[in-house]
Amino acid sequence: MTLVKFQPFPTPKTTPFHLFNSMFDRSIADFMGHDGLPNHQPSVNVLETEHAFHLELAAPGFDKSEFSARVENDQLIVEGKREAAADQTEKRYTRREFQVNSFQRMFKLPKTVNQDAVQATYENGILKIALGKKEVAKPVQKTIEIA
Repeated sequence: MTLVKFQPFPTPKTTPFHLFNSMFDRSIADFMGHDGLPNHQPSVNVLETEHAFHLELAAPGFDKSEFSARVENDQLIVEGKREAAADQTEKRYTRREFQVNSFQRMFKLPKTVNQDAVQATYENGILKIALGKKEVAKPVQKTIEIA
């Protein structure tokens, strides 16, 4: 028995439903990677504080050694790569959305980020990246005596 996409009634190619179904099929194809598995990007939270920007990427199931992060041309590039376990390739899944083998996220950095002050930690499935801000000269407040 195989699973097929539900269609409540036949949709000839001249109806608007055909256009919707073809758009649906294209969006699914764009969502899938070259290997037929879903092409997931980790969700990201961005928090700005007075001294830094904090990014949190949801990437459960990875090991700390499977991440790389670098600053290049005013962009933060975060990558995660892991090999699929050999025993998983022998199983016959009907649908498989649970596995993410690799991802790459790129973030344009604002000019206020100190590119030498970037730190990253990974714990409990969350990759946390702190981007320190540059020291900005404090505004000078001076009373000028009028002679």
